[in-house]
Amino acid sequence: MKKNLLRIGTRASMLALWQANWVRDRLEERHTGLEVELVKIRTQGDRILDTPLAKIGGKGLFVKEIEEALLDGRVDLAVHSMKDVPTLLPAGLELRCTTEREDARDVVVLREGVAGFRDLAPKARIGTSSLRRKAQLLHYRPDLEMIDLRGNVETRLRKLEEEGLDGIVLAAAGLKRLGFENRISECLAVDFCLPAIGQGALGLECRIDDSQTHALLDFLHHPATGYAVAAERAFLHRLEGGCQVPVAAHGRVEGDRIQLEGLVASPDGRQLIRDRIEGPVSEAGRIGTALAEDLLRRGAAEILTEVYGRAPRPA
Repeated sequence: MKKNLLRIGTRASMLALWQANWVRDRLEERHTGLEVELVKIRTQGDRILDTPLAKIGGKGLFVKEIEEALLDGRVDLAVHSMKDVPTLLPAGLELRCTTEREDARDVVVLREGVAGFRDLAPKARIGTSSLRRKAQLLHYRPDLEMIDLRGNVETRLRKLEEEGLDGIVLAAAGLKRLGFENRISECLAVDFCLPAIGQGALGLECRIDDSQTHALLDFLHHPATGYAVAAERAFLHRLEGGCQVPVAAHGRVEGDRIQLEGLVASPDGRQLIRDRIEGPVSEAGRIGTALAEDLLRRGAAEILTEVYGRAPRPA
């Protein structure tokens, strides 16, 4: 990195650019004279838009090319949606900061005339590409017809009308960041639809040996969010899951304690194993692993075998 220049690698979607610009603005406000440049990078997930993510493999689809740019020195920092980041990072890279979390919940955007999720007619058509969302909604409403829906936030909102859908499911964080909060028909309670691992938080990834960048970034780390996301990611890591599997978890931090809730569901929603665990924030990783082990013993291994073709390896 040249003196007083920091290059951020980002996807080119409207949401990714909002996130990268938010980080850029915070950095330039904090460090007088620092110039921050955005470098747009197209990822595999951006190129393949006609296939459900679960069929092309969810791990690293939206981050791999940006990580390669980090490793070869084309950028100094990557700004990711934490829910897109695999639990195993390439050698030489680290998630240096986790920013304060925006609303972690999922929301539904419904066609005109439908007030809420419970008002959907039988066999209503709901768009989402997430197995996690499909499984949980089908658990409560097995009559729903789930339609695969890919694309950025704006594309999905447009397809609600173009494809004659009754509703679509999105992350609250993305809609709020882009100014589409008025499109939200209903926020789905965490007790009803557990969010994706890391949903609502940003991850700032850089090279482990880049102390200059570390010094610039560290003020952006939000400890409570960091502990919560660490527990969620440990849960996902033990289950060997990517971002497109019927696995969900959400951590809540109060003082020096963390409560983690997690679930594993069958793709059709008929089986859903869910529980919660609590402990000190200093043991966030252990807590996530322990909850995963509990669910595996209670039948999650069999469910994941159906999805992956094999059960998670023994610890």
